[in-house]
Amino acid sequence: ALAVKFGARQRSPHCLLVKEHQVREGADTAHPPRRTLFVLNVPPYCGPDSLTRLFSRCGRVQSVDICDKPGAGEKKEKTTSKFFNHKTVTGFQVAYVVFRKPAGVQAAKALSQEGPLLISTESHPVKTGISKWIASYEASIVDPKELKAEVDAYMQDYDKKMAEEEAKAAEEEGVPDEEGWVKVTRKGRKPGLPRTEAANLRVLEKEKRKRARKELLNFYAWQHRETKREHIAQLRKKFEEDKQRIALMRAQRKFRPY
Repeated sequence: ALAVKFGARQRSPHCLLVKEHQVREGADTAHPPRRTLFVLNVPPYCGPDSLTRLFSRCGRVQSVDICDKPGAGEKKEKTTSKFFNHKTVTGFQVAYVVFRKPAGVQAAKALSQEGPLLISTESHPVKTGISKWIASYEASIVDPKELKAEVDAYMQDYDKKMAEEEAKAAEEEGVPDEEGWVKVTRKGRKPGLPRTEAANLRVLEKEKRKRARKELLNFYAWQHRETKREHIAQLRKKFEEDKQRIALMRAQRKFRPY
């Protein structure tokens, strides 16, 4: 347990739990063994720069990777966007501190024998409490010019990528592959026309009528039984009426040879 303070006026120190990161060989390429320090209980306001300054006294720090939870994996690519794909940190995290030499890990574990270490200094303050909230609010205010420049740059890259894909598809159209198959694209003599609002309404009405025809009239078992009983009763009533009509016709029958 490594006791640290994020301010000179802080009375109770915060404990960071550190140990040497150990995984199977080749399981974690981003955090090499014997040179990686695994740090637990990292508060959300403690960033990579703060951990780098803290452990720089133990040796040269190569990289600091902060994650939501521990797990081996490939090194993640850094997001270049300033406005998008930013996740708000709400809880404590874990960190992987990679040193240039293995001696840095042993020196970092020996820091637990010293007193509370001060992370926040006048030259490099760590904002906590209300000051952190104010800084987060100020950072959330978007500059329209910077946002427009980033969106324009992204759309230019996207248009360039789509143009390259269309050019590649045009080159491959009608050309058989190694097995003799020809790739069929959506383009043809009669390309699909965009639907208008009236056409969309007609399609929706057609689908609605189709669903209404498919609805089950007798969905429940008791409805099915009642329908059968009504049908049998109607058949019996019609049978009795036919019997009476035949009896009446027989009674009225007379012999008329001429």
